[in-house]
Amino acid sequence: MHAHHNSPDHHHHGHAHAPQAGHGRAFAIGIILNLGFAAIEAGYGFWAGSMALLSDAGHNLSDVLGLAIAWGAALLARRGPTERFTYGLRSSSILAALFNALLLLVAVGGIVWESIERLIEPAPVAAVTVMVVAGIGIIVNGFTAFLFMGGHTDLNIRGAFLHMVADAAVSLGVVLGGLTILWTGADWIDPTLSLVIAAVIVWGTWSLLKQSLTLSLHGVPRGIAVPDVRQALERMPGVARVHHLHVWAVSTTDTALTAHLVMPDGHPGDSFLAAAQRELKEHFGIGHATLQIEIDRPGSHEHVPDCPLEPHEHPHEGPSHLSPQ
Repeated sequence: MHAHHNSPDHHHHGHAHAPQAGHGRAFAIGIILNLGFAAIEAGYGFWAGSMALLSDAGHNLSDVLGLAIAWGAALLARRGPTERFTYGLRSSSILAALFNALLLLVAVGGIVWESIERLIEPAPVAAVTVMVVAGIGIIVNGFTAFLFMGGHTDLNIRGAFLHMVADAAVSLGVVLGGLTILWTGADWIDPTLSLVIAAVIVWGTWSLLKQSLTLSLHGVPRGIAVPDVRQALERMPGVARVHHLHVWAVSTTDTALTAHLVMPDGHPGDSFLAAAQRELKEHFGIGHATLQIEIDRPGSHEHVPDCPLEPHEHPHEGPSHLSPQ
């Protein structure tokens, strides 16, 4: 016996799209500012003979691409479901977050490569010009990162924020490197500092990469413990056992759940399903729950023998068994 229930606010998902819709202007401003600055930085990099500025300009250009991808995913996520894409295109936000993490790591790889080359063959740099241009970069990227503050519950927005913070950190490293070169004349300081900054960026990006990869594989979103969800369902009146429990991300802000509830006393009615939906949403942030009600055989501790998903399940597998779908 199947019982599907959606609370009144489920169809709209207003809580999910608010961060993405509210950051549309931030994406536009960030793309324009960073594209313009990347062009200016590349021009001065050629003029000053600074590989640091040129590599930073390339990093900024990769951020422009990352912002464009994230913005496109945010717009796609707002499109409604169709007969072919019954969840809409909200999952594109997960792919964008994953791609942004990979893109940032590739950009860091370019910085590391260039830094190693400059350690091997140090080159003279117009330190004052480098400091001024990189200082402007701190302002541009810091301001863009500020535009994305407050959206960290959305992995996609968080990826854009990390991009901008990383770029600001790189620009700060370039400024400090130029200042130190002015004081000491040691050209090796700049690439060494760049390597340190690259390590910091990788450290901050690793979490984003792991989370986005987990969500893209239908893993359980961070902050949700499946045993706690199971216990919450089993504590509800009339529920003897829970099995075939699955929790996964529909997008970077939406979470879905399916579960089979063994209820020996029969179907509990719509009020039970509404209460279960509220419990899952309020305590775990799960906004899309699909529950199947099954009737146990009297006096038996085995789950129903005609469960369509797993007809050969054995009793010893118990309620904690998570079967793959």
